Amino acid sequence: MTDAPYPTEPAVILQVNDLAVFFGGVRAVDGLTFSVKPREIISVIGPNGAGKTSAFNCITGFYRPSRGTVIFRHENITGMRPSKVARRGMSRTFQNLRLFRDMSVLDNVRTGLHARLAESFIDTALHTPRYRRAERGSIDAARGWLDFVGYASSEEAFVAELPYGEQRRVEIARALAADPTLLLLDEPGAGLNRNEKQGLAELIRGIQNLGIAIVLIEHDMGLVMDISERVVVMNYGKEIADGTPAEVKADPAVIEAYLGTEET
Repeated sequence: MTDAPYPTEPAVILQVNDLAVFFGGVRAVDGLTFSVKPREIISVIGPNGAGKTSAFNCITGFYRPSRGTVIFRHENITGMRPSKVARRGMSRTFQNLRLFRDMSVLDNVRTGLHARLAESFIDTALHTPRYRRAERGSIDAARGWLDFVGYASSEEAFVAELPYGEQRRVEIARALAADPTLLLLDEPGAGLNRNEKQGLAELIRGIQNLGIAIVLIEHDMGLVMDISERVVVMNYGKEIADGTPAEVKADPAVIEAYLGTEET
């Protein structure tokens, strides 16, 4: 597990500059700019259709931006494939769970370790000592992450058998298994009850204490205001605010985006 930032960690771990993605005439993201410091917790909020998930997809390589750059730990990763982005220390979860439903919980989390495993094809085919050590290590690591996220059911259970809240924890454990320095969470509170959201807030703070920076998309404003150090607000693909929770809450443009303006 990561227990501190890398000694050479830059002052800004992620810099998003003038990011845009267009689908035909639709400007899903148009000019997004923000930065993330090591260990920082930032929320990206906005009404439905504001472009939040599209921005995440650009940052993590699932979409190629129409304009702008993504700099991660001093490296330009704009348009880089998701697998390469992950190997550089950025991990994510998804708005719609992308777990392997017919695999066990333990094996789902072990897939997050894939980029870190060193055994070769020959090791795997011949079950060499190196392969067996790697297998034991991956099982121990996966169990450690399941314990860290507070997963309470059987590790041998199939994901499809789990309640939704437990599936969320498994997905976060899998993302952490990749040993990220930056974790992106896409609506981690969706579908959770009040108690589960309180547990999620505690988990996010625990992840921060490992030295991992966190950017999350979230609609629950109570959760956002409770855990965020900064909040970036989007509307119709554009960034309309970036500040502390108190600053954003009082921003007239944010109030208008969420509540509308009264006709006179």
